[in-house]
Amino acid sequence: MTQRQQLSLPMADFVEQTEAFASRDPSLAAQRQAYRRMCAAFTPARPPTLQVFDRQLGEVPVRRYRPMGAAPAHGWPWLLYLHGGGWVVGGLDSHDFICCELAQTLSATVVAVDYRLAPEHPYPAALDDCLAAWQGVLARAAGWQLAKGPGVVMGDSAGGNLAAALCLALRQRGESMPGAQVLVYPGLGGPAHSASRVECAEAPLLSASEVLDYQQLYVPEASRTDPLALPLLAENLAGLPAAFIAVAEFDPLRDDGVAYHQRLLAAGGDSRLYLGRGLVHGCLRARHQVPEVDELYAAMLGFVRAAFDRSPAGPA
Repeated sequence: MTQRQQLSLPMADFVEQTEAFASRDPSLAAQRQAYRRMCAAFTPARPPTLQVFDRQLGEVPVRRYRPMGAAPAHGWPWLLYLHGGGWVVGGLDSHDFICCELAQTLSATVVAVDYRLAPEHPYPAALDDCLAAWQGVLARAAGWQLAKGPGVVMGDSAGGNLAAALCLALRQRGESMPGAQVLVYPGLGGPAHSASRVECAEAPLLSASEVLDYQQLYVPEASRTDPLALPLLAENLAGLPAAFIAVAEFDPLRDDGVAYHQRLLAAGGDSRLYLGRGLVHGCLRARHQVPEVDELYAAMLGFVRAAFDRSPAGPA
């Protein structure tokens, strides 16, 4: 039985809709255009209850989302969002759908980062931009009426890699880390022979060969032993923020997230693993379309809400 046959009917329909936007032109320009079209098709209208601002934090473009009206007495809880796309595609518009969802459902400020893309800007450009954005938000916390205490960092796929790397880099620098990290089907540099790479070699929406292609475009050969590029290479995972790691059953990257979760626990950390039965890579876009995706959102939003509740109260 193939993985596609094991998908629920709503998930199979989502996969079919997504694949309809694929381009046969292998050029990077064509692939980016196809991805933009696909993202636009799955992006609902923004809720009228949100305010959205495009800004620059230094040289890094960001988009800030927050609910209409006055900030809560203790300031807005906040989250930095790092988009997926294999470090090669995507931007502020591609993940507008989830940033709106997070801001509205959590009554929070969400800051999305438009980091530079590979191969034009290989590692460490994307991570440098994410670090600059994190520091820029902290510097503007009072002006943006953000709650006191650390925010949350969240990313999907390549963005999950960057979220994990951001935490590692901040720990290395001795700087303020997020209160929690949320990694959704992250690519963390696991081995090419892992069980999920073999079992899900031809999984819907992301194949094992595409994982390797994206990774090689992002990480120059000289950096392929650097844990800030591939966080599973880190020798020590102690002292990192509490983690929520969601993996998809039919995804070559599944074992990356599982291994990171296990290593965080072994280092004495706090980590929750969400095993997404019946999920595929990229399924966050299937919100309100696929029941098993809605279950993922419920768990993920619950974790972030609890992380906000643990953050110290009071204006920044």
